[in-house]
Amino acid sequence: MAETIEYEGLIEPNVVVEIGAPAEGIVDAVTVDRGSVIEKGQVLVKLESSVERAAVEKTAKMATFKGEINLQQDQLAFAKRVHQRVGRLAVISAQEKDQAATEILLTTHRLEKARENRILAEFELKKARALLAHRTVKSPLPGVVVDRYVSPGEYVNTQPLLRVAQIDPLRVEVIVPAAMFGKISPGMTATIIPELPRYGERTATVTIVDRVIDSASSTFGVRLTLPNPDRQVPSGLKCLVRFESGEPANRSSEMTLGTGIDPAQN
Repeated sequence: MAETIEYEGLIEPNVVVEIGAPAEGIVDAVTVDRGSVIEKGQVLVKLESSVERAAVEKTAKMATFKGEINLQQDQLAFAKRVHQRVGRLAVISAQEKDQAATEILLTTHRLEKARENRILAEFELKKARALLAHRTVKSPLPGVVVDRYVSPGEYVNTQPLLRVAQIDPLRVEVIVPAAMFGKISPGMTATIIPELPRYGERTATVTIVDRVIDSASSTFGVRLTLPNPDRQVPSGLKCLVRFESGEPANRSSEMTLGTGIDPAQN
């Protein structure tokens, strides 16, 4: 018969990230503070970017210029008309005919060069926009700001700017006795009971089961994923992790390595 087994666990953030800047510079603005709830892609820090903005404006203008292309197109059309007139005149020398044909060829090359320059200008614009984007630091994940390390006016290089934790989902870490090895597997569910009763009982799913048993304590680790869509459950809480075991467990191991709670006494 199934038996309820409880162990002490700890609710932790799913991911904790130290966010840095992709480029060095002076901090222009910090849009969040410790405790701020953030979304993925949200702007967190802005670096001073007047030079980069000017570069974008310049390259954007250059990418729109068509004067050189239009000039070479007109010259090519003129060279072709000249070549046609020369070809109809019997008194024109072979050298003059060759010169007219050569002008068409040279103008064609100049037109190709002008088009290549236009393409290069578009690439320069993409590069300038990328450099400008590096002056804005965005959140790589949704979560909360744990720590803020910088303020406007500070110079930053390789140091972290903010510490961000993802709390949806949360993860639950629990140590269980070796007697439970093989009875807990990824995909199983367990009931999580936070130490603060107002958060109620919640269901988590086993995602990782250690394959190595610690010989000193005769235990192994289990990680569970706990959905937290409303982000109301804080990380750092202790909890009880309640498993439904398909086989009776060793009660002495539970008393020693679990919570000390014998379900049979409840």
